[in-house]
Amino acid sequence: MSFAVWLGFFVAACIIAVSPGSGAVLSMSHGLSYGVRRASATILGLQTGLLLIFFIAGAGVGSLLLASELAFNVVKTVGALYLIYLGLSQWRARVAIGAQHAQLEVVVPSARKRFLTGFLTNATNPKGIIFMVAVLPQFITQGSPLLPQLLILAATMCAIDLVVMHGYALLASSMQRFFRDPRAVKQQNRVFGGLLMGVGAALFFVKRGSAT
Repeated sequence: MSFAVWLGFFVAACIIAVSPGSGAVLSMSHGLSYGVRRASATILGLQTGLLLIFFIAGAGVGSLLLASELAFNVVKTVGALYLIYLGLSQWRARVAIGAQHAQLEVVVPSARKRFLTGFLTNATNPKGIIFMVAVLPQFITQGSPLLPQLLILAATMCAIDLVVMHGYALLASSMQRFFRDPRAVKQQNRVFGGLLMGVGAALFFVKRGSAT
């Protein structure tokens, strides 16, 4: 793989990472609700799911999924329903009040649950599979060993996405001081819950062969 090819992928990965999507919404939601440090578990889960999709596409399995209408629809439906479930759960999230209403207590899921939420958000996203299948082959040099190229591209993509998702979480966490009272937290949960449900509903309209 030449430096020019890698640089082209670097630019493409940056554009993909900063584009709003379910991962960005989830990172901002957890950054605002739990802080950047706790959102890191969610973001690591997102990267693990991203790696899974990446190697599915790299191994050619993604093309098989796109070729089978049934398999694609199953993945699409599972991904859509999972995001809608996440959104509904956040919409209905309980807000606890400390002693004498002096302190707002946010119920924080375990690190394992936050990681799994991030992983499933990316791993069940059919748009990610479509995009990887369409874009990844453009940066693979024919005649060179495939695995080293996939490892370099995967490391590049995850490093960029890791920084960008933490940036989203940091930006959201900087607004925590504005969400100290129960009413504000409830509104926040409904905004991000509604966004996740909207992204999930939009997945039902994703077609094979289209990344939009």
